[in-house]
Amino acid sequence: MTQIEIDSRPWSEITADALVVGVPEHGELSPAAREIDEATGGLVSRLRESKEWTGKLSQVLVLRGLPGVPAARLCLAGTGDDSMPARGAAFRAAAAAAKQLAGHPLKEVALAFDPAWQDDVTTAAVAGTLVGSHGQDLFRKEKRLHAFESVRWLGAASQAEFAERGRILGESVNFARDLVNGPPESIDPQGFVERVKQESDGLDVAIEVWDEKRLAAERCGALLAVGRGSESPPRLLMLEYRGGTSSDRPALALVGKGVTFDSGGYSIKPSESMKAMKCDMAGGATVAATILAIARLELPLHVVGLVGLVENLVSGRAYKLGDVLTARNGKTIEVLNTDAEGRLVLADVLDVACERKPDHLVDLATLTGACMVALGYETAGLFSNNDAWCRQIAEAAQRCGEPAWALPMFPFYAEHLRSQVADLKNVGEGRMAGAIAAAKFLEEFVADDIPWTHIDIAGPSFLEHAKPWIDAGGTGCMVRSLVEVARELALLPKE
Repeated sequence: MTQIEIDSRPWSEITADALVVGVPEHGELSPAAREIDEATGGLVSRLRESKEWTGKLSQVLVLRGLPGVPAARLCLAGTGDDSMPARGAAFRAAAAAAKQLAGHPLKEVALAFDPAWQDDVTTAAVAGTLVGSHGQDLFRKEKRLHAFESVRWLGAASQAEFAERGRILGESVNFARDLVNGPPESIDPQGFVERVKQESDGLDVAIEVWDEKRLAAERCGALLAVGRGSESPPRLLMLEYRGGTSSDRPALALVGKGVTFDSGGYSIKPSESMKAMKCDMAGGATVAATILAIARLELPLHVVGLVGLVENLVSGRAYKLGDVLTARNGKTIEVLNTDAEGRLVLADVLDVACERKPDHLVDLATLTGACMVALGYETAGLFSNNDAWCRQIAEAAQRCGEPAWALPMFPFYAEHLRSQVADLKNVGEGRMAGAIAAAKFLEEFVADDIPWTHIDIAGPSFLEHAKPWIDAGGTGCMVRSLVEVARELALLPKE
């Protein structure tokens, strides 16, 4: 575990393995960057003026053995312009620097960013450092990325609390990433449950697990059908953190799709599309990591997290095209594509969540390729029955530097789901408005009086190729944004 420390000494007294200095693309340098520029004979200024290195966001330059710099390495980390909010820029800049430096085992790294940044930006930069230095190479004998033994934030002692928050957020994002990056042979439904139990050890989080018998008794016919083809039985994992309140009504419920491997069922995927399908439980990983982060941060908020866990495989017992399923809320569903399974899992889990009567509800899922067609690989899609609640989530995501965009939920889209033999069919009208049709399907299982937002993270949850600030594989996207939402809810006046 990387140690996080606050160090009030000037950079000129720091003899770390590396000193990371934030440099903007335009405008004045921060005090530390300005002093380093002077100590190195105007090196930073010359680089920016010559355009050899500009300070563009996530651009990194590592220089060794510079006279006047006690640290073994000087790492210039570009913080960009003002196009991204400070927290998002700080996260990516620190993560990019950490990723570059983590290619070699280093014991101590010091961070010197702009002291004018607000304390929440300190949190973001520390979190970014932990995320950038953590790789997907969980089973490699020789790691490509090496976590630092300690990170020193050069700032005032009063920032210690915010640096600690950054450590918790960074580790929580990495926990979600590790769940996604783990092999499906071990991260099956029960394996997912066991990993979350291990991670929650010592936290004030209540855990309840419904096995296949309880799921049958609770009439979770849609979820059970998806998991029927696997020898690993399905599970419903429920996490609850009361945050110092005795109210039975949660302020926030998070629901996650946990398809630990998705073959597509009888609507089978081609190998190229299937090889990354261990990531189809990224929504569930985000939910678990977020609940545990809220507990570690001790936010005064009552939250629950529910993750529907299944494997979608092919066997003689697997559900088939033409089957009609009865969901927990009594609605019947005609199956016309067994690869549209995530919405079936979420249908029952959303109904369980609504029974708790939460003040606010969010579900997350790697739900549709159509959302990637609409928004690309970096932007999450938002779909909601409540504009104010959707806007609150979108604004939190923007502050954290996690792009998200709302798509329409007009009533006529529900007509795409009308079946001739059942209440609903599990797919819409071909390729048109596929992400919206999936969201409208989910809306059928949400109580009208609960503000609800569905987040389709099919694009940003998993990277085929590394980015400057993060390794390939699971990204842990939306953990930081949802913790930000929870913080806001915790500050709302109680009725």
